[in-house]
Amino acid sequence: MAFTAKDVAELRKQTGCGMMDCKKALVESDGDFEAAVKYLREKGMAATAKKADRIAAEGIVDILTVDNTTAIVEVNSETDFVAKNATFQEFVKEVLKTIIANKPANVDELLASNYVGGGTVSEALAEQIYKIGEKISIRRFQIVEGVVSSYIHGLGATGVIVSFETDLADKDGFAECAKNVALQTAAMDVKYLDKESVPASVIAEEEAILINQMKEDPKMANKPEAVLANIVKGRIGKFYENNCLLEQAYVKDDSMSVSKYVASVAKELGGSIKVTGYVRFDKGAGLEKREEDFAAEIAKMVQG
Repeated sequence: MAFTAKDVAELRKQTGCGMMDCKKALVESDGDFEAAVKYLREKGMAATAKKADRIAAEGIVDILTVDNTTAIVEVNSETDFVAKNATFQEFVKEVLKTIIANKPANVDELLASNYVGGGTVSEALAEQIYKIGEKISIRRFQIVEGVVSSYIHGLGATGVIVSFETDLADKDGFAECAKNVALQTAAMDVKYLDKESVPASVIAEEEAILINQMKEDPKMANKPEAVLANIVKGRIGKFYENNCLLEQAYVKDDSMSVSKYVASVAKELGGSIKVTGYVRFDKGAGLEKREEDFAAEIAKMVQG
């Protein structure tokens, strides 16, 4: 079956692959357009397997809200240049739409889900790998229902979603308050929402460390037990301030904690606001980073 330059251009438009790749696909499929698309997808699968062992710790974190559902996802690539690629960014948005539409339980279910652009997410991911030429992986996602405020920092370096229970959701003052809490969550990394969220075992371990530190300090040796207990209590309070979102000093007014700031806004607006949880994704957190040896790279280029 014959094909024309217009067919090649149309195949490129639909798949995003290079002109020569599209021409080859049409040659291999004897001009059959659908077969050519399948050919390019299969090549994408091959590219996925070929790049599986590469390190992908860059990419972006992105967030999307549709009606009452909000999703956050981290999609990784090998280099930070890909995060600025419009095709990659659009793929991440489509993945978010797929997450909200299908509500998968985990990444494996997401990969098997019907992609909003056609086919499965796994197939769409393979196509992206083939187009962009890097390893790309969907690392994690989370779905949050209800009233939220979200924030993305630094071109997708960090993304946060903060959840609220409130009867003030339609008030302008609430929107500003919620945004401020989301900004705080992005700026000041924490492990827990509030004091009640900290496991008893964590506090017990922290107390044991503090007691051992005081035993090793000659200045503390002769202090009464009651004094030492108060010192430990004070330092545990500082632990809460450093590790709990609602106990932190509010960044725009450090004379109050985040919880007191939220309470003050609720009182001013004449209703209630409760922060019920948060999600924070930091791009590449905990992943092995790629080490660049520029001297070796330049030497290789010179020799080549």
